[in-house]
Amino acid sequence: MQFSKGHGTENDFVLLPDPDATLDLTPARVAALCDRRRGLGADGVLRVVRWAALEDEDGPAPEPGVEWFMDYRNADGTAVEMCGNGVRVFARYLQHAGWLGGSETPVGTRSGVRVVRMDPTSADGEISVDMGPAIVGEHSTASVDGALFPGVAVDVGNPHLACVTGHHIDALDLTAAPGHDRALFPHGVNVEFVSPLVATGGGSDGEVTMRVHERGVGETRSCGTGTVAAAVAALRDADRHTGTVAVHTPGGRLRVTVEAATTVLHGPAVLVAHGELTRSWWEAAGREPARMSS
Repeated sequence: MQFSKGHGTENDFVLLPDPDATLDLTPARVAALCDRRRGLGADGVLRVVRWAALEDEDGPAPEPGVEWFMDYRNADGTAVEMCGNGVRVFARYLQHAGWLGGSETPVGTRSGVRVVRMDPTSADGEISVDMGPAIVGEHSTASVDGALFPGVAVDVGNPHLACVTGHHIDALDLTAAPGHDRALFPHGVNVEFVSPLVATGGGSDGEVTMRVHERGVGETRSCGTGTVAAAVAALRDADRHTGTVAVHTPGGRLRVTVEAATTVLHGPAVLVAHGELTRSWWEAAGREPARMSS
């Protein structure tokens, strides 16, 4: 059983090539793979599968002309709608495997099709993903250690609560999930803490710093969809609806272009290693109860 390991600004993933959908990828196996002590260690698992092969599984129906589907699972084993860093790493793997049709390819996700573009002129192999429109919802609050942080709900194919704050975000303890309105987010939410937009040059309209707590994972070094939500919220906080924002995460720098009809995420994607899973380990992991990655 082959695997690869990759990351996008240190948001890391185990990739499982399964073009014909033959793997029994249970929540227990996902959790074991992502565990940083008893497994390979990752924020999530990306199963690389042909969309047509998933017809017998729950999920969106295949769309014409889209061969590959990103079956993304969080570290706790739950299936998730979308992952912006993950889809770039997924595209990098398709390129490595010779399965990428060209510099631009559509990828199926549980949030719909995302078009991925490889930039051959970029020194670090930047990959751009058309993330679709970000839908701004209700205002709400997140709580950390009893302190309340106003924020806004932003749907980027998955739910986010982006809180723009002048608070020193490096001081926040994000070990536990921030408190949130469970009526507004019944299935949980990714929570971003974002510094106010600061004007800069260099091809962007401004820059922000972000930290994020992802549902089903914990605090991560970066989050692609969270980066988009952070950029949208920071622009709104500055009384703007469009623009290009540089977002600094603990794992690195990303750029987000917010347009009237869509958003585009730009950033690196790196494959770190390729290897083979031990069959006995895989079978034993399938018999274990799922538990959170550590």
